[in-house]
Amino acid sequence: MEERHKKILQRNRTNLVRDLDPSNLYDGLLEKGVFTQDMIDEIKSSGTRRDQARQLVRDLETRGSRAFPLFLECLQETGQRGLAELLRDGPPAVRLQPAAPTRVVRPVVQPLPVSSPMDVDKQRKDDVPVHPEQRPSTTPSPSPEREYMRPRPQGRTRRDSIQSYKMDASPCGHCLIINNVEFEPQSELNDRKGSNVDCDKLERRFKALNFIVEVKTNLKQRQIKHELSALSKKDHSLYDCCVVIMLSHGTEVSHNRFPGAVYGVDGQNVPVQHITNYLTGQHCPSLQGKPKLFFIQACGGGERDTGFEVSPDEVEPSIGGADDQTDAIPMSSSSDSLSMSDEPDARATLPTPSDILVSYSTFPGYVSWRDTQSGSWYVETLDRVLEENAAANDLATMLMMVNHEVSQNSAKGLYKQMPGSFNFLRKLLYFQTQV
Repeated sequence: MEERHKKILQRNRTNLVRDLDPSNLYDGLLEKGVFTQDMIDEIKSSGTRRDQARQLVRDLETRGSRAFPLFLECLQETGQRGLAELLRDGPPAVRLQPAAPTRVVRPVVQPLPVSSPMDVDKQRKDDVPVHPEQRPSTTPSPSPEREYMRPRPQGRTRRDSIQSYKMDASPCGHCLIINNVEFEPQSELNDRKGSNVDCDKLERRFKALNFIVEVKTNLKQRQIKHELSALSKKDHSLYDCCVVIMLSHGTEVSHNRFPGAVYGVDGQNVPVQHITNYLTGQHCPSLQGKPKLFFIQACGGGERDTGFEVSPDEVEPSIGGADDQTDAIPMSSSSDSLSMSDEPDARATLPTPSDILVSYSTFPGYVSWRDTQSGSWYVETLDRVLEENAAANDLATMLMMVNHEVSQNSAKGLYKQMPGSFNFLRKLLYFQTQV
């Protein structure tokens, strides 16, 4: 922080400790990258409101040159305008926006050629090939009777470009799987039978995709945060990607970026937006510009989707059975309260989390179904789609296949499930596959 800003904070420390409400600032300071989640947890544990305010101001002085103006923005956004004015009007004058913002040079996107040098499989639908060729089916999800889609041709250029991410490092990156199966009695959450099946499938799948896979089982809330923090502190410079997989109970929480939360075995939850925050470019510099993928097998709330009638042509056999369970607990906020707290998502001033994809097993607010013998619908389908299609398709396309297949299932002959993604990737992502 600049020396002049430190002096302003020091001159006004008494007023800040007396009047500051830190609890309203934590989310904003986290989103803007002023503090990490670990730092916020430490401030919260410092004691009373005054103690937290005192610790917050001390820690603020240790942050970067943008910390002070971003702190003022948080004060204004949370209604603490009197303190913002007090700090801003102190000599010398402080502007909320930097005087000379960094100029971002964006590449000029050129139209793709008719036959892309990156991959002949990525021709646009409206391009007419010079010679007839056998192309893979465009059906979103191949039926068991169909042949597997052909593998990506050998010699594909695996390099960073405007079309696709560089994904040729060996190994490709780290993959952390957190598998919560046995919950403590005081959590009042049932054990998640069948989750070990999911965990084993995904461990094998991402090892086959050339990731370094680490599995952690039955973690409490604080242990989940510790593992995510440890992952963020690794040096990812030699890798191209990072994956986090959460298998647990979940619930709906108020949010301003990514909905939902997952539970530790102690019954305390970690919001998904905090999980993703550990790996942003601000908190993990060696992952800047690289894809960060999050797969969440957990309920997004407590509602059960009974679906709607469709024409006979769209009906396919379901795999749901009598042993289907959900990964839900009662919602921690109502739909009305969510509609109020979701307003920051639409604000143009909030930063967009680039190079992040969060894939949810179910639509926010709804339960996610899991068979006690064969595992969850979502993971079973995701594993199969990756196995059959990763050689030829990008991740976003494969997740559409997963959406389509899971939407055809029914639990107890009645309930449905709809996965979905929050996709902030800037390019296509092709996994490494064995030729």
